[in-house]
Amino acid sequence: MTLTSPHEWLGDSVGDVPSDLRYTKEHEWVRVEDDEVSIGITDYAQNALTEVVWVELPELDSTVEVMESFASVESVKSVSEIYAPVAGKVTEVNESLEDAPEKINEDPYGDGWICKIKIESDVDLGGLLDSDSYSALIGE
Repeated sequence: MTLTSPHEWLGDSVGDVPSDLRYTKEHEWVRVEDDEVSIGITDYAQNALTEVVWVELPELDSTVEVMESFASVESVKSVSEIYAPVAGKVTEVNESLEDAPEKINEDPYGDGWICKIKIESDVDLGGLLDSDSYSALIGE
């Protein structure tokens, strides 16, 4: 997801950064669960977007490459691409977002997840940021 300077919209607080997740510089979060990851956008990102009104989910069973645009989120302000933080196969999508895209705003790290990807065996997760690094990136 690409954001310009949302600090002007957000004031001093730029969002919650759970320590058990990994992050991308493009504001996606990753929850690693064995050989599968859950993916969503960060609290910082949903704050910058404001009210999410539509989500284009990835196709189930599709294969994605690292940093490939594979979904998008539309808000009242803009449309933002979501980039795959890992390569692999989409195993599950959060279809509830089609009828309730506001879940991304209400619970970005819970009910607002976007999809799950079964990661390829040779995927290196070392390029993802930990919570401290992501907090530094967003100026928290």
